[in-house]
Amino acid sequence: MAPFESDFLVLGSGIAGLLAAHKLSSLGTVHVVTKKEAVESNTNYAQGGIAAVISAADSFESHIQDTLTAGADLCKETIVRSTVQEGPERVQELIQLGVRFTEGERKLDLGLEGGHSQRRILHAGDFTGQEIERALLQSCRQNKRIRFFENHICVDLITQHHPSEMPSSKNQCVGVYALYGKMGEVQTFLSRVTVLATGGAGKVYLYTSNPDIATGDGIAMAYRAGALLANLEFVQFHPTCLYHPQAKSFLISEAVRGEGGILSRKDGAAFMKQYSPQAELAPRDIVARAMDAELKKSGEDCLYLDITHKSKDFLMARFPTIYQKCLSLGIDMSRSPIPVVPAAHFFCGGVVTNAQGQTEMPGLYAIGEVACTGLHGANRLASNSLLEGCVFAHRVFKQVESSWSTQKHAPQGKVLPWNPGKAIPLDEAVIISQNWDEIRRLMWNYVGIVRSNKRLDRAKRRMEMLLQEIQEYYWDFLPTRDLIELRNIALVANLIIHSAQARKESRGLHYNLDYPEPRESERHDTLIRRNSNTQYAIRES
Repeated sequence: MAPFESDFLVLGSGIAGLLAAHKLSSLGTVHVVTKKEAVESNTNYAQGGIAAVISAADSFESHIQDTLTAGADLCKETIVRSTVQEGPERVQELIQLGVRFTEGERKLDLGLEGGHSQRRILHAGDFTGQEIERALLQSCRQNKRIRFFENHICVDLITQHHPSEMPSSKNQCVGVYALYGKMGEVQTFLSRVTVLATGGAGKVYLYTSNPDIATGDGIAMAYRAGALLANLEFVQFHPTCLYHPQAKSFLISEAVRGEGGILSRKDGAAFMKQYSPQAELAPRDIVARAMDAELKKSGEDCLYLDITHKSKDFLMARFPTIYQKCLSLGIDMSRSPIPVVPAAHFFCGGVVTNAQGQTEMPGLYAIGEVACTGLHGANRLASNSLLEGCVFAHRVFKQVESSWSTQKHAPQGKVLPWNPGKAIPLDEAVIISQNWDEIRRLMWNYVGIVRSNKRLDRAKRRMEMLLQEIQEYYWDFLPTRDLIELRNIALVANLIIHSAQARKESRGLHYNLDYPEPRESERHDTLIRRNSNTQYAIRES
């Protein structure tokens, strides 16, 4: 099959990818390659909202300081300042594109979430991501320059190096190989500019708030291609996922605590004031560790989030999605506490970019959760992720626009066709499901909210064996969606473990019992790059 060619190739259909596609379409043709239906993204599941300085009572400086504090001295302050200052303009752009944020008394209703000193969370009820996704998808689907390729899972980035050679960050990225359907054909997509907007990797862990698509595909592909990654040890665990056998990955928004929800033990006793003077409104790393400690002490399966002191009318109006979901499971949140547990939620590390979203690899940009821009540091401030997606989608557009008149005529160079070698059709899928379950459970038990040297050593030994087995299995058989995802979560799990072992301290989202305090000597990024088929090159920033 002939390659699909476009001026721009966007991988992913969340807020960052769709906004980038919308903007880049003014310069040329755009192909959006997305893993399932275009609407299926982490953005679509975002309940809380987008943080921006809108109120006269708020200030840029306040939002900046809240972000820096949450980031535990690892944010890049210049990135934080410029991102926060661009926030109001990007919000207005979303509104112009048709996003309907909740209003109250003829002005935007602003919520409060953990780590924020002011009400600055714009939201659409408790389904903000869904509303943003609706508006952006509608705009992109009406644009004749944008073409969607749904149900395509990316296999690998296409670069100019030969597969037998070591990848290099200096090799130009010219597109991607993608598999259509569960066991279909690998297709070639070529482009002058590739934008990686594939989201995070929550499915690396046993319990996650993320949808099934979040298997770290972009991080894994970028690493294999030779791109520089950073800070993968910083995995944010959201404190409150609904605990119920029929409630897979359902998040209870941080905004519930922002509106007065209290975390309690089974006996109804509140406990957060023992861990932080901010109590329920402490940053997520503090709340998640407190909950982890309480669960380990009690041996119980879950804790409880109590907001029964609010009226039913208020809860139904402010949290319609959460209220109805809980009610469908027999939980009336206006009359009884909600059972909750922490779950893997957001990756603060990813593919390293500059302030314009450029990676070190020519032709490759990264935006959204897959990227490490320096905004989040060691812990993301609530609702800064949608803000980052908007800001960096715009910056990628402006950067490309400034050089497009010359770049669009640049030669792409020789592209190697997809070569399956001697691979044969997959014979046993049970091996995939077995390894998938083992990796996710291992990561939850050994590389979760609280870590130790012993746990990390055990995880490393087992994961390296698993990764080798999976790599051999991958090259023996023709790729399927499940096999591609297994390959990626195994690699990302290994990268997290190696990054966690390199950080000899506790900071932000990385807590190691053997190094319980932050160290000034460790206040740097953990950079990791592939330097052979099996080795990980880790260095300080």
